[in-house]
Amino acid sequence: MTQLEYARKGVITEKMRTAAAAEGVEPEFIRAGIAEGTIIICHNNVHTNGIPLAVGKGLRTKVNANIGSSADDTDIEKELEKARVAVANGADAIMDLSTGGPVDEIRRAVIAHTSACIGTVPLYQAALDAVRRQKKAIVEMTVEEMFQGILKHAEDGVDFITVHCGVTRATVERMRREGRIMDVVSRGGAFTIEWMAHNNQENPLFEHFDRLLEIAKAYDITLSLGDGFRPGCLADATDRAQIHELILLGELTQRAQEFGVQVMIEGPGHMAINQIEANILLQKRLCHGAPFYVLGPLVTDIAPGYDHITSAIGGTIAAAAGADFLCYVTPSEHLRLPTVEDVKEGVIACRIAAHAADIVKGVKGAREKDDKMAACRKKLDWEGQFALAIDPEKARRLRAESGVADHGACTMCGEFCAYKVMDDATEKEKKQAAV
Repeated sequence: MTQLEYARKGVITEKMRTAAAAEGVEPEFIRAGIAEGTIIICHNNVHTNGIPLAVGKGLRTKVNANIGSSADDTDIEKELEKARVAVANGADAIMDLSTGGPVDEIRRAVIAHTSACIGTVPLYQAALDAVRRQKKAIVEMTVEEMFQGILKHAEDGVDFITVHCGVTRATVERMRREGRIMDVVSRGGAFTIEWMAHNNQENPLFEHFDRLLEIAKAYDITLSLGDGFRPGCLADATDRAQIHELILLGELTQRAQEFGVQVMIEGPGHMAINQIEANILLQKRLCHGAPFYVLGPLVTDIAPGYDHITSAIGGTIAAAAGADFLCYVTPSEHLRLPTVEDVKEGVIACRIAAHAADIVKGVKGAREKDDKMAACRKKLDWEGQFALAIDPEKARRLRAESGVADHGACTMCGEFCAYKVMDDATEKEKKQAAV
């Protein structure tokens, strides 16, 4: 049985206990959330070295890091290093989005070398197999080949898969009629639309959704229902195509949960700040409270090189409003394949966003960390501050590089440090009171 089926029967599984211990909540809290579809446990039954990851309502906001090769950069060791650095800096999950080089080997190596939750987009696999092995165009993929790609990832132990089931002919028509500046920016969405147009057929993942459910159920894979019409710029946000796809995803969520398959929903994208909260509330309402996995949102389009910051701003607002899972964005977004250092910066920025939101959500233990940091700062306890920092290595390096003075404060204020001044004033008051 799947975790959802166990939960609905009132059974607390070992995976639920493991997840509860990691979250600092009771196992019954996890079971009840899974039963109602507001919490999921991402863990493929054959991912033997993986740790079950709970995502959803009342839990710590999780962070995903995308890695993966491209046709221009196929170094498997580099991708493994990215995965290692991402996990070392606090990423809860890794999505391998490889589209170049030995993609099977990269995916299997990432799974073997980390206990993190692993996600993929199997349509990329099917497209590459069609081009490389079958020597045909992407649009010539057969429905069978698409599902074989999904099955291959399931057998390898992937914990969640992005599937663009809401990209339908009706949704495409709505996009065409309303018009967009950037049309479709999702690779999976674009592949699907091109395939539908060439073959004059409906999206196989929508039309044969029951077959997809059978595979997911057999391995207890979480379906991450992808946002093929996510906005790629502010001007395209919250339009008819995006909302129509979301309505379809809500219907598919219901079907999947009734079948015993766990689901989360993917969301935008690029979006102005004043639309973010409404989008989160809409998703939660239409998709029956299923966990929401968002890319950003990026709150402005004019910051290439700094989109880890634009994403962190939007991610904080989204998670505070109820999003459960944030996909990082690196400084390289829109510019190049990210480097190892870009991956680290992206993870750190995303973790800041997630933690800031968890304080608002009242997640257990979130605010306490900030209070501990404040106490360490008051005492000029530098080791304590480094231990609590999201990036201890950078904090320690910056202080060391400043040429730290003997007075113990930082070089911003030096001997005029407010903490030291206040300590001196307090000490004087005590002495005067004792006289």
